[in-house]
Amino acid sequence: MPLRLFKNFHLNQFKTSLCKIYTFGIKNYNRQKNNLLYTLILTTIINCFIIAAPYSLLAQNKNSKPPSMQVGIDPVINQPIKQTIPIIGRFVVRQAGVVSAIINGPVGEFKIEIGDRINAGEIIAVLMSESLKWRNELQKAENEKQKAALQKVKARLRLRRQELKRLEGLQKSAAFSKARLDDKRQEVIVAESEADEALADLAIAKANRKLADINLYNANIRAPYSGVITKRFTEVGSYVKVGDPIVAMIDDLHLEIEAEVPANRISGLKPTLKVKALANSNINFFATVRAVVPNENPKTRTRSVRFIPKLPAKFKNIANNQSVTIYIPSNSQANAVTVHKDAVISRKGMSLVYIAKNGKAEIRTVQIGDAVGSRFIVNSGLTLGDLAIVRGNERLRPGQQISYSFSE
Repeated sequence: MPLRLFKNFHLNQFKTSLCKIYTFGIKNYNRQKNNLLYTLILTTIINCFIIAAPYSLLAQNKNSKPPSMQVGIDPVINQPIKQTIPIIGRFVVRQAGVVSAIINGPVGEFKIEIGDRINAGEIIAVLMSESLKWRNELQKAENEKQKAALQKVKARLRLRRQELKRLEGLQKSAAFSKARLDDKRQEVIVAESEADEALADLAIAKANRKLADINLYNANIRAPYSGVITKRFTEVGSYVKVGDPIVAMIDDLHLEIEAEVPANRISGLKPTLKVKALANSNINFFATVRAVVPNENPKTRTRSVRFIPKLPAKFKNIANNQSVTIYIPSNSQANAVTVHKDAVISRKGMSLVYIAKNGKAEIRTVQIGDAVGSRFIVNSGLTLGDLAIVRGNERLRPGQQISYSFSE
């Protein structure tokens, strides 16, 4: 029998035929022991089947499809992003600094001590002001003198104008003198100039009196805003000049939160955005974004963000620079396309994902973003609805036949 005929034999047919020949040969061997021809024929048939076996197996392998691999899949979905990340910030006062002397003089009295709370406008310290009082009185007298001088000059001006009017009425008279009329007109001009000068002197006197009043008022050093005294820079009897520090104070009633936020998280922070905050490990409250300072630290790649806290009534005794945790959005997107973490395979610095398509495994290179629970945000490489393989993907090859079920 030609060998090509055996190529059409299925492996099971080959096994069945071989068993039948073997059984037949055993049954007839004893009866045909001396029949050399029979033995030769039987041996030849068995050898033919043995030679044909590989051809039968080869034909079976060529005609049959390889078994498909069972995998688990999870679809690529679009989901809302509510992920937040904690950022350590600190409470900062909106007003703090040094209260300085506005005039020169020795310190006569301190009205406060370190740690005292003071309201805006209350007196902190008093400079010795006896000389300032008398200088103020001197300016008052000078002001009154200039008022009297102005009245005198105005009266003289009225007199000169009256005389000029009389001379102008005598122009048709025989006793009229044109030279005398011209002189009187010049006298009126001089009187008007003297009146203007006296008026200016009065204005100067008023200004000097006002400055004396201000200096006397500034002898009492007042708090520019409400707050707590944190430091004293001088003592009673010390002479201070304009600008010398007297005390330091902070306004601890009007606080903000300052946090250094990574630059890649800034896009999610918009003014009026409300975020959660935690202080003292157990006090939760909300804070609103007031401003993002457009100045980046090149070493840390962070930017300062200011928040306005809405503090609960029970939260008291807050200190400047006290730590607080702010939970900011991890992403500026409200919704994003995500893939299950188990679908992502890292190889040679790349992120790969197998997807099920037309019954085969297809590999994709993807760019992933932040984690959202058990999923990653997909920046590129996958589209909504792709069936990502999450179970059995470690042993897959591109183009391999697969059968799948949805992973729970």
